[in-house]
Amino acid sequence: MAPSRPRVVVIGAGFAGMHCVRRLRNAAVDVTLVDRSTSHVFQPLLYQCATGLLSEGAISSPIRHLTRRQRNLDVVLGEAADIDVETREVVVDRLDRSSFRLPYDYLVVGTGMRTAYRGNDQFAKYAPGMKTLDDALTIRRKIMAAFEMAETITDPEEQRSWLTFAIAGGGPTGVELAGQIRELATRALEREYDAIDPAHARVLLLHGGDRVLPSFNVRLSASAQRTLDDLGVETHLGVHVTDVGDDYVETTRKADKHKDRYPARTTLWTTGVEAVPFAATLATALGVEQDRAGRISVEADLSVPGHPEVFVAGDMMAYKDLAGVAEVAMQGGHHVGRVIAESAGGQQERSPFKYRDLGTAAYIARRRAIVQSGRFQMSGFPGWVAWGVIHIAFLAGIRNRLGTVMTWGATLLTDSRRERAIIYGDTETARTPYARREAK
Repeated sequence: MAPSRPRVVVIGAGFAGMHCVRRLRNAAVDVTLVDRSTSHVFQPLLYQCATGLLSEGAISSPIRHLTRRQRNLDVVLGEAADIDVETREVVVDRLDRSSFRLPYDYLVVGTGMRTAYRGNDQFAKYAPGMKTLDDALTIRRKIMAAFEMAETITDPEEQRSWLTFAIAGGGPTGVELAGQIRELATRALEREYDAIDPAHARVLLLHGGDRVLPSFNVRLSASAQRTLDDLGVETHLGVHVTDVGDDYVETTRKADKHKDRYPARTTLWTTGVEAVPFAATLATALGVEQDRAGRISVEADLSVPGHPEVFVAGDMMAYKDLAGVAEVAMQGGHHVGRVIAESAGGQQERSPFKYRDLGTAAYIARRRAIVQSGRFQMSGFPGWVAWGVIHIAFLAGIRNRLGTVMTWGATLLTDSRRERAIIYGDTETARTPYARREAK
């Protein structure tokens, strides 16, 4: 009787999970991929979905479609809820809240991170983050609804609050969102409203550091700041958001603790991430510690200390101070897949993970972006071209790549944004009569 093939369970169909699965395509193993969604999402372009430039379909691809030719793979829709280290089984919850167990010989965890509110979870009600496709669509509804509400309000002060957008966090996501909201207001929505001028929309970028994009070179950061200034984004440095409500955002200056309150109906949260709850479950089961962000430290081969059969890859792994960016997740997932394939083939020695820094990029405004790779730096139009090439190259699926290029081209030519559909009742700010009736 032939020996059974090793069973590999991969949790999470993000960059780490998908690259691990692809590396195992021809390995002598049986793979099960578990995810809470039916699609793989290209997170670096979530902000373009949130601001009406791209559709959700343009940045997501069905997992089953992407893996349809991989014969050693099963795809499961569900959420990892627990792990039994003794029996080597993962407990998975289904949509109907029933559960089942998946046995494994190797376990790969690539569940990523979620938005962190640093002990202020009540902010989430008024200031959504942007880590998932649902988050992006929620933000899109808030942004589009804000302009519609401002159009029908006659009180100038209230109207201004609807046209004020506050963004907490001056990293890449915050900067990209700020630039896109201003471009949406000044270009796509120009001449589409009667009672308001969308160009008067106020975008506040609230950041605790002394410069935006602190992970980039000082020169590139300064270039990005000049572009934000040209767009009309109001950047407030050295401040922390200390309170958020339905119609305001409050900041406290780090230097003198002075507080400022801005009337703002739309606040978006892009500062800080933390591990998803399953990370704590995993750490407890394996008897290992988490860092302040909830990440789990790994060995050189990306396995968990004391558990060579369990690997953590992507944003949830803590290894050599590597940032939680897409390229780290891609390379980490590929490396884990390689280690498992070699181990299944009988190789005893495991190769260490060596990260190749291919650079980082941030889109600031049309025809202006910044790219950094070691000493190599680009900004302005050349940076924008390089940014576009990089993102198209890593976007999953030929159809999505072609569609995205066509949408970007059409937007440059016409300044229009087609992905702006919301309906009455989509947001808490515009509840349906039926919802009001039920509330009574």
